[in-house]
Amino acid sequence: MAGHSKWANIKRRKAQVDDQKGRVFSRLSREIMVAAREGGPNPDANPRLREAIRKAREANLPADNVQRAILKGTGELEGVGFEEFLYEGYGPGGVAVLVEIVTDNRRRTAAAIRHLFGKHGGSLGEAGCVSWMFEKKGVLLVSPAADEDVVLLTALEAGAQDVSRLPEGYEVVTDPRDFDRVRSALEEAGLELSEAEITMVSRTSVRLSGEEARRAVELLEALDEHEDVQRVHANLDAEGE
Repeated sequence: MAGHSKWANIKRRKAQVDDQKGRVFSRLSREIMVAAREGGPNPDANPRLREAIRKAREANLPADNVQRAILKGTGELEGVGFEEFLYEGYGPGGVAVLVEIVTDNRRRTAAAIRHLFGKHGGSLGEAGCVSWMFEKKGVLLVSPAADEDVVLLTALEAGAQDVSRLPEGYEVVTDPRDFDRVRSALEEAGLELSEAEITMVSRTSVRLSGEEARRAVELLEALDEHEDVQRVHANLDAEGE
């Protein structure tokens, strides 16, 4: 897809070597709580919650943890009150950065995120400064061993907007409203999915190399590792990554 950031590919490789089960479980639980609070406890009527539960099952989050997170989100169980918001800013080389936050202490998190931007050569911006560079899309990654013709035909017939060949596999991009239909079609065709999510995709990219690219990746990784950060999106195209 034109303009699709390579930061997503860097995150995929990083996730393959990281062993942070507790960190993953915490993120998943927070996502379930927020989704249940906003859209109710019924996953059939709450697409965001349905997707969060699916990811939790794939990560082997215990069913009891999932249920407790839902009940905390709806207020049926006492729990920490989390709020969700978005930070926007710039990294080295002018890379646009979106940071999705879920926290129980906005002031603490704001100070920490501002510090990380500054430490790694970036700057926190005002609301709206970079969000216009991104659009919400469904992104699915099909095994590279799959038959290319089958992937293309199945995805496009189901309503996918674009299919690209990457080293990690076939990346299928959809409108968020078509995400479930395309995923079901791919799975019914017997295609193995290593990733399936609704995320923010950059409309354009900033290509960096050398030291500047390294510094930009370090900023994004530092943000991604913060306990209150759910997701990091950037329009980085890092040469050599």
